[in-house]
Amino acid sequence: MRKKVICILLLFMLGTASADMPLGFYMAMNNADQKEVLCVKNYDTGATMTEAYTDIEHLERNTEVVTRSGGFESSGGGALEASINSNVIGKAHIAWQSVDPNPDSKGRHPIIGRSIEDLTGVFSIEKFIQLWADSQPGEISIDWLPCN
Repeated sequence: MRKKVICILLLFMLGTASADMPLGFYMAMNNADQKEVLCVKNYDTGATMTEAYTDIEHLERNTEVVTRSGGFESSGGGALEASINSNVIGKAHIAWQSVDPNPDSKGRHPIIGRSIEDLTGVFSIEKFIQLWADSQPGEISIDWLPCN
């Protein structure tokens, strides 16, 4: 009889101990490893873009990415274009980078430009990224930077 009472007492103590955990603990456990990541790189033009969402409570995402290599007459040598439309509750990281595809004398690829946005909370994203090789200022784009 004494062993049964001890076992019941231990089970009761374990059951009440889990009820005393803070609410943040359960929220963190429910959001564990919820992430969406998209990385695209065009090696010919030196263009890279990243779209990442973490700690997601709600995500409606519509992303279209087009990448072309050199040799296309219409693009002048290659391109990376991304259209991002998202409604998010959580964290977002949107970034692009353009490097010279030809290494310098030390073997490095110099960065021509980059943009990084880190967002937290409840928000909507509508963004169009256009990175073209041999492009010129004034061409239609929202985020513009020549790739080479």
